[in-house]
Amino acid sequence: MPGFFTMKILMVCLGNICRSPLAEGIMEYKVQQAQLNWTVDSAGTNGYHVGEAPHRLSQKVALMHGIDISRQSARNITGNDFQVFDMIYAMAEDVIDDIKWRTGNAYNPKKVKLLMDEVYPGRSIDVPDPWYGPEADYHQVFDMIDKACNKIIEHYALLSK
Repeated sequence: MPGFFTMKILMVCLGNICRSPLAEGIMEYKVQQAQLNWTVDSAGTNGYHVGEAPHRLSQKVALMHGIDISRQSARNITGNDFQVFDMIYAMAEDVIDDIKWRTGNAYNPKKVKLLMDEVYPGRSIDVPDPWYGPEADYHQVFDMIDKACNKIIEHYALLSK
């Protein structure tokens, strides 16, 4: 039976309105397509956008790929997330630093990984923040995250079979 292995993944960026909502939506879509029993969520490291929907360009680009992220709502990462999630993917190195600061003693480095390390192990490549850029930047971010999510599925789905 597909998907008996349960995995819980948290995608994290700065404000939880551009990159991590895209990552949540892309990963959820791929999990459904692969019929895996995984949970995916996203969070941010600052409180500027708590309760807000994803950025309009993140929503637009996701929808162009058949993924609706409009019902997501920004939230902050908490120390409790280290109890709930098996893996926490940061969109950038500075986000990892912010996760450490925000979660304090709950921080567990064994659960945190830079997202693009799934595609380019050890190269420390950040997913750029498209916040101030044009729509093209959101497409670039989507493509990067899509590749990383494919690698996550390839790597961990073997445990689900």
